[in-house]
This record gives sequence, C-alpha cells and structure tokens, in this order.
Amino acid sequence: MDDLDEIVLTGLTVFGRHGVYDHERENGQEFTIDLTLRMPLRDAAASDDVTDTVHYGELAEKVAAVVAGEPVNLIETLAARIADVALDDRRVHAVTVTVHKPHAPIALTFSDVAVTVHRAQPRIGTEVPA
Repeated sequence: MDDLDEIVLTGLTVFGRHGVYDHERENGQEFTIDLTLRMPLRDAAASDDVTDTVHYGELAEKVAAVVAGEPVNLIETLAARIADVALDDRRVHAVTVTVHKPHAPIALTFSDVAVTVHRAQPRIGTEVPA
C-alpha cells in the first residue's frame, strides 16, 4: 500500500521488571522501546488536527504503562503486548516494535540485546507489510 506513512517514536526508556531470572524481577532495569506505526496521514496533514492522527504523547504513555506494568519472562512477549496497544487504534495498519534490553544478564561485554516484532491489523484479504 503506497498510501501508508509512518509515525516513529524512538528511545522511549522505561523502568520495568521483565526477565526470566528472579533478580531481574526484584531489581528491575531500564528498557528502551522503538515504534514505527504505518498508517495514512493524508487526512491529518490536511486538517492539521491531532484528532486525525495518533497522538504520540498519549501512545508513549500507554506503552510506558505496559513496560512498567505486569512482568513477563521474555522481551518477545513485551514487544507483542506493546504492538497490541499500538494496533488498538484501528487507523494504524501495521506496527514495528523493538524492545531493547541493554542490561540483560549476559556475562560478556555487549552493548544491547533487542527483539523486533512486526504486527498488522487483521484485514481480510489484505496483507500490510511492516
């Protein structure tokens, strides 16, 4: 679909208690989230009205609530939950979510661990690439 535009939110950093190990749940750590929403923005551009688009400030608050909320074992699960929040707005055709876990419990030097998921609205007969 050539009429899809993007809204990108990168570097949203939120404290959460996700992980397989007890110490990850007890101590918690910061997670950084990147999102790319794919949706038509023509109406919003024409109206210049925030109600015709996804309010990225409100979206950031919803995503932060997921990250700060109920702990999960895997960042794969966390990324999927965040994607679901973005897709709650039916105007969003597809979303790409990356969850970064830069303080993962790895006994080697590394700069980041990240998981990226691509999700789309379930549309009959229409596959939207992410």
